[in-house]
Amino acid sequence: MTNPPDPIQQAGDAIVPPPGSTPQTLWRHRPYALYVAGEASSVVGSSVSAVAVPYLAVVELNASTVEVSALVFLTQLPSLLFALHAGALADRHPKRPLMIGGDLVCAIVLLTLPLAAAAGWLTFQQLMAVAFVQATAGIVHDAAAIAYLPTLLDRSLIQKGNSRIGGLFSLSATAGSSLGAVLVSALGAARALTADVLSYAVSAWCTSRIRVTEPPPSPRTARARLRREIAEGVRYVFAEPTLRTLTLTNSTMSFALGTLNTMWALYLLRELHFSSTAFGLVMGAATLGSCAGALLAPIMTRWFGPGPMMLTALILTPLTQIPLLSASPGRAWQIAIGAALAVQLFCAAAAGTTQRSIRQMITTARLQGRMQAVSTWLTGGSRPFAAPLAGAIGTLSGVRSALVAGTVLLLVPVAVLALSPVRSLRALPAPAPDPIGGPLPPGGVPAPADERTPLTKEGDRP
Repeated sequence: MTNPPDPIQQAGDAIVPPPGSTPQTLWRHRPYALYVAGEASSVVGSSVSAVAVPYLAVVELNASTVEVSALVFLTQLPSLLFALHAGALADRHPKRPLMIGGDLVCAIVLLTLPLAAAAGWLTFQQLMAVAFVQATAGIVHDAAAIAYLPTLLDRSLIQKGNSRIGGLFSLSATAGSSLGAVLVSALGAARALTADVLSYAVSAWCTSRIRVTEPPPSPRTARARLRREIAEGVRYVFAEPTLRTLTLTNSTMSFALGTLNTMWALYLLRELHFSSTAFGLVMGAATLGSCAGALLAPIMTRWFGPGPMMLTALILTPLTQIPLLSASPGRAWQIAIGAALAVQLFCAAAAGTTQRSIRQMITTARLQGRMQAVSTWLTGGSRPFAAPLAGAIGTLSGVRSALVAGTVLLLVPVAVLALSPVRSLRALPAPAPDPIGGPLPPGGVPAPADERTPLTKEGDRP
């Protein structure tokens, strides 16, 4: 890092920022910059794999349709099986070692694919096993990583921090997809995966350089059984109205989008006759929309309030499906679909970064991992069920009917948010009460006396 370090306070072999020392410029905040660099490098690598793995399975290993479906199912299954356990582990143990361990496991198992291919031993069964282990390790890493951010940033900077992360990750995903296409063409799919292996190594190295002391787990958490901790996390999320609303909104939105995404590419390529170039341009437009939505989320939150902004974004999302459902082959419709998808992902990114920030702000430190795990469990766990539903409707009534069903399902999260008090939330809420104590925000600092924190604090300014 060329930037000067933050003011620090020595605490044994760990370093913690003293209260009030958080830099107002996030990129001069060294722990945050290292965190973002590591996570962004992993996004680039994962985007390379998103191109290389399907090519490896279909073209080089001659996988059947059933085998490809099984591969996709195995990558989604760990969210349903292990997300709650990963969240409990993130609250019980220091989060930084879990992040590093998850990265190293992913790097090691993924490296076996290019090595096996070079030796002529690679099989589809190995690819499936690697996909399952990698997805499981990724669940552990992500549970710790999302819960780690409130440890690094002052509460007033969390939304701004999430906004920068969302924008950078959108650009990283685009760069990774482009790099993946180049590497697959130049090196072959198996060798291209070494880029993802390196990205995990970079992520682990960046995380290892972060020197911030985490608050220790409470004695109760350290002594409790894992099953009891998981149950406490689920009760905490569903007992707190804002957390419950945002979690149900996320899960219903994920199920609807899972239904749409299962048939979306097939519809564009087969029925609307998109060329590979047109398909790539549409995806590029989507990325720009996602990046803009993430970066502008703090400004829109300050102008309109988080509740009205998120509700508006959810209302616009089903409307963006109208060009897709009305389209026929032709350049004009391709442009319309690209613009609509950009608006859709703009709304998704703006609402997504805001709701994540709210959940991180109001959750007490000792429950950060489990709070996020409940959301991941319901959100990611719904996807394996969305794909068969879309496939059944598409088989019986056609692809367009499956897309209509997905669009109708997008109205469910609108109703969930519109029928809750969160719809009128005009300011970022104060921390929710801890089940075993008073209202403590991340880091254990006492909550402010007023019930809401103004949005015009210096740290929230873009």
